[in-house]
Amino acid sequence: RSVRKKFDQAGIGIFAYNLSFNDSFTDQEIDRGFEMAKALRARILTASTTVSVAKRVAPFAEKHKMTVAMHSNPNGADLNQFAGPESFQKAIAMSKYFAVNLDIAHFMAAGYDPVEYLQSHHDHVVLLHVKDRKKAGGVNCPWGEGDVPIKPVLSLLKEKKYPIPAFIEYEYRGAGSAEAELKKCFQYCREALA
Repeated sequence: RSVRKKFDQAGIGIFAYNLSFNDSFTDQEIDRGFEMAKALRARILTASTTVSVAKRVAPFAEKHKMTVAMHSNPNGADLNQFAGPESFQKAIAMSKYFAVNLDIAHFMAAGYDPVEYLQSHHDHVVLLHVKDRKKAGGVNCPWGEGDVPIKPVLSLLKEKKYPIPAFIEYEYRGAGSAEAELKKCFQYCREALA
């Protein structure tokens, strides 16, 4: 609560709180994660986790009545990872409080089309992570230099008026400061939506 007070004083709202549950978490730690998210007044918990751990998290999502958005992973070969449509469907079947945090670059790297997925499953996606990278295990790179369909994804959100926030995820080594690189990413979004 004291941390939330600092955000309030700075005029910053918290949309989501990331807590990536793993096999080492006790039930008490899982429960405490929800308590922390509620104290921060986050609407959503995001989690880079596995299908097997998600089964343990489901009862706590139900108890706290809080959405947990599973973050996509680029390792499509590992069936325990949330990498593609089938694994996301497993999560959604576990709890009405489970949803998708679609990292469009990881999703593409796992061999899937984020535009196609959004068209078919937008009702389960509660937020997007947007960044660019090369295909086939390639590295993250400045926007427009990779293979991720950023413009088609943003255009789809605009055209269909999907109520899905898209967050810039700055994960490449830029030539300028982080602030300058974020401004470039934001400008890329503006141009994509013009």
